[in-house]
Amino acid sequence: MPAHSGDEQLLRGALELARQGIGLASPNPYVGAVIADAHDNVVGTGTYTYGGVKHAEVLALEAAGAKARGATLFINLEPHAHQGRTPPCTDALIAAGIHRVVASMPDPNPKVSGKGFEKLRAAGVQVEVGQLEEQARRLNEAFARYIRHGTPLVTLKAAMTLDGKIAPPAARPPNTASESFSGSWITGEVARTHVQELRHQNDALLVGIGTVLSDNPLLTDRSGRPRRRPLLRVILDSSLRLPLDSRLVQNIAAERTNDVLVFCVSADEPKKKQLEQLGIRVENIAVGPDGRPDLHAILRRLAELEIISVMMEGGATVNANALASNVVDKVFLYYAPKILGGSDSIAFADGAGFRHLNQAVQVKHVHLHRFGEDFAVEGYLRDPYGE
Repeated sequence: MPAHSGDEQLLRGALELARQGIGLASPNPYVGAVIADAHDNVVGTGTYTYGGVKHAEVLALEAAGAKARGATLFINLEPHAHQGRTPPCTDALIAAGIHRVVASMPDPNPKVSGKGFEKLRAAGVQVEVGQLEEQARRLNEAFARYIRHGTPLVTLKAAMTLDGKIAPPAARPPNTASESFSGSWITGEVARTHVQELRHQNDALLVGIGTVLSDNPLLTDRSGRPRRRPLLRVILDSSLRLPLDSRLVQNIAAERTNDVLVFCVSADEPKKKQLEQLGIRVENIAVGPDGRPDLHAILRRLAELEIISVMMEGGATVNANALASNVVDKVFLYYAPKILGGSDSIAFADGAGFRHLNQAVQVKHVHLHRFGEDFAVEGYLRDPYGE
């Protein structure tokens, strides 16, 4: 059935409303709804937020009131037909007299996918699915990975020179966390500002202890956008070397936000107690084949905490382990127009790497982004919607 002339614009409006839920809807999906009358006049809108409880389509129905009868609902994700924290949205749509539903995609949850559409069609509602589906799928890829596989979507992020170096030789971790390897940045301000947007889109940020020792970072979301939950700062620290005087620990001690989680495989009990008294959460985790914290076990634990998206901003060792462990779903790699050269400069991923080209990690569905003089490569190692 051909789309109506104004359908795409109204559906784009629903997608934009859904994006307003970023940082506010997790661990549930981002959903935006627009209700328009027969003349494409918008009579109601809604954005889902976890704390607000009500779903986007219900909020749009409430805004539309009696004007919803005979109108069209535009929505980026299939309305749900099951009882969850709220009653089925399909029942509310049918009762309100919605005549037509235009949706971008089915629910990625295989247990409920398609049932909402079936219920609407059975009640005589005209349903059209598939317009702007790619944009809708990318928006809710973390939810898809989480609901289909029980683990968060993992994005590996790094900034590097054109020759794949993330730091000069002098950036080898110093002895104390208060020291900094350099006062300069690889990428420019525009790219670094975008990193904060990526942090805002994720539930957790994961780094290795090496990054903490060398950079002494805070690892916060500085986008300025609202969040329902603080960004969880996750540290891989096998032998619990996290300094008590690091900015990270002192920040938690001062703010008492309880949003730093350290995974270790062996811990000095007095040190563990000191960290916990300052508000740092410390958990022992299984050992992986390399003797380091098992990344698969960590991701399962984060999923138990309803973390559906993780951005890794580790150094060369964490990057190599993540790729070798096959836990990375996508990459977002920033490049600056600089060349460091030299065998002692720190590469994006250290270790043995892959010995043959046919073993190399394949990045698919690549998107290029420009940030001033810098650029970034965004791509997927696997489909978040796949089996």
